Order: sequence, then structure tokens, then C-alpha cells
Amino acid sequence: MTFFFKNIPIYYNTFGKGPAIVLLHGFLESSTMWKPLLPQLTANNLVVTIDLPGHGKSGVISEIHTMELMAEVVNEILEHLQITSATFIGHSMGGYVALAYAELFSEKVKKLILLNSTPEADSEERRENRNRALKVIDQNPSAFFSMAIGNLFAEASREKFKTEIEALKTEAYSFPLDGVKAAIKGMRDRKERTAILKNFTKDKHSILADEDPILPLIEAKQLAEQCGVSVKVIEGGHMSLIENVDPVMEYLLFIG
Repeated sequence: MTFFFKNIPIYYNTFGKGPAIVLLHGFLESSTMWKPLLPQLTANNLVVTIDLPGHGKSGVISEIHTMELMAEVVNEILEHLQITSATFIGHSMGGYVALAYAELFSEKVKKLILLNSTPEADSEERRENRNRALKVIDQNPSAFFSMAIGNLFAEASREKFKTEIEALKTEAYSFPLDGVKAAIKGMRDRKERTAILKNFTKDKHSILADEDPILPLIEAKQLAEQCGVSVKVIEGGHMSLIENVDPVMEYLLFIG
């Protein structure tokens, strides 16, 4: 289905019936990433999946897709669907958007679940890496997609999930380059939301991976615990829904 935000098409879908769960994908991903979870999550819930701006089938809204802008897009879709309260599950960049949503619309967030994500802003080194990525996209976009997606996986997973990695690359190649760049700028410039997570008093969880090349486990686990977040650590890299989906699903069913 398509929702128009400021005349820009945003693709979303709904599945099942019951209490609402909103699934927010990561950078260079789309709502298709959630397929492994849908059969079980939709058994007793209304599940909403959204292609965030500039990803999947959704259009580009602005030169910079801030986390706040993407949270506003999500909110307008939920208002359109007459959903007033939901559990939010965000992978990586989707977690950043979920945290922005929790800051802007806290009364609408029933539970907050971060998957391979963090409330921290980018470090200076990370910001520099994103600026370099913007230049690489202009010069050689295929090289950027290949490197960026491969680097999300634990080293031991790259050969095992070679087919899945190639499928991710193929899908990412279809995204508008302006949308990819807008997301990079939004992540680069996103604000620190550790206090938002710490002060969120409702149910909150973090699923982390022991070989995540993007989010070092020790620091991420310590930060989550300092924020009063329940932490589940699983094996694998940054792409837990591909590398080790079963314990992710088990944990989501456990926390309800």
C-alpha cells in the first residue's frame, strides 16, 4: 500500500490483527527484511512494515532524511491506520528512528525493542566515515553498496550467507542514490538519545550480536544496561535477521 507524505509515496503494509507492532528496517534494507518474523508475529498482532524514505519502494523527501523526519512519516502512517499505541522494533537505523519516535510521541510507544542498534550519536570517526561514503557513492556507487553491505556481516558469515548478501546488494542497487545519501546524512547528524532511552519508563529491550562489526558488543551492552534496558546477546554480526534469526524470534515471543 502507498501513503503520500507531502506528496511523496511511502510504501507500507499491514498483516494480521491484534495489538500493533511496527517494524522499522535498517540502512540499505527495506520492509522485506522482516519476512522471516511475519508468520509468528502476525499470529496475534497487527504488524505494520514500512519502507523508510529513500528505501524500498518509498520516495525521497528531502536532501537529508533526519531521524525526526522519518519518525514523522511513521507517525502519519499510524494516524492514517488509526493506531494509537504500538510496540516498535527497529533494526540499526530503524532503531534510531524508533528512538526519535519515542522522543516525539512517547505516549504512543508501548514497548521499544532495538535490534543491533544504539541510542548514541555518531562518533567523530564515524561521521568522517559517512562523509567518505558520500564521496564514494558519487564516484562508484556499486563499490559502495558492495562494501557497505558485506561489512555488515560477521567475517565468518560472509561466505555462508553469500546468496543472501548478493540479494541485499541487488535490492539496494534499486534504491535512489539521493535517498541513500539522504539517509547517510541523517544518521551522521542524528542527535544523542541515550537520555531518551534511559528515561523511557516502559518496556525496553536490546538485542545485540557478539560479532557485530558495526556495534562493538561490550560497549553496547554496558550502555544498554546503564539505560535500564533488558539485553539479549546472540551469535553473529550486524544482520541478525539473516545470520541468526531463530533466537531473535524466540526472544521476541518471550517478551511478548
